[in-house]
Amino acid sequence: MKIGILGTGMVGNTIGSKLVQLGHDVKMGSRTANNEKAAEWVKKRGSKASQGTFADAAAHCEIVFNCTSGSVSLDALKMAGASNLKGKVLIDVSNPLDFSKGMPPSLYPSLSNTTSVGEEIQKAFPEAMVVKTLNTVNCLLMVNPSLLPGDHDLFVCGNDATAKSTVTDILKNGFGWKSVIDLGDITAARGLEMILPLWVRLYGTFQSPNFNFKIVR
Repeated sequence: MKIGILGTGMVGNTIGSKLVQLGHDVKMGSRTANNEKAAEWVKKRGSKASQGTFADAAAHCEIVFNCTSGSVSLDALKMAGASNLKGKVLIDVSNPLDFSKGMPPSLYPSLSNTTSVGEEIQKAFPEAMVVKTLNTVNCLLMVNPSLLPGDHDLFVCGNDATAKSTVTDILKNGFGWKSVIDLGDITAARGLEMILPLWVRLYGTFQSPNFNFKIVR
């Protein structure tokens, strides 16, 4: 499968590397075609990895992962181009964290409570099929949940049932998640993104990002 990764940070690098390992053709996109971080990633990952602009990555792919920071995701996706995203599954991994006042970060007021990054992306790109997931765990756990003992949960939400099914298949059969909970339509992204202030506090308490949530009923 051809997959686009928008973003060259730890999340994009980790997800992109796992997808290449699984045999997918992965193009990492950034603002410039010759981004140094992307070039280093391509050098390490071999022939299944390539780089380009956001638009190159979106045009290349059948599925695109948004791994940019939530505060700039809409700008990055506009650079990717609505025509390149049309009809495609767009997996949004971002969080609207605001570090402008130091640590711990807060959520941007304009991207929380009554909306979310996931919802704003779906509004801006109505012909893409946005699925929110993976934003509630550390990037290493995203692609290797077995780093933690026992069963623990991941969440998905989105308006398109077929898109969620496609993403859930990647999460389970590609990344190894056993429990994926469907929270409904894209408005559930509000709750998923609002988990992050708690996640940051737990990170501070545990002094490690290697933890997750288990829903007990």
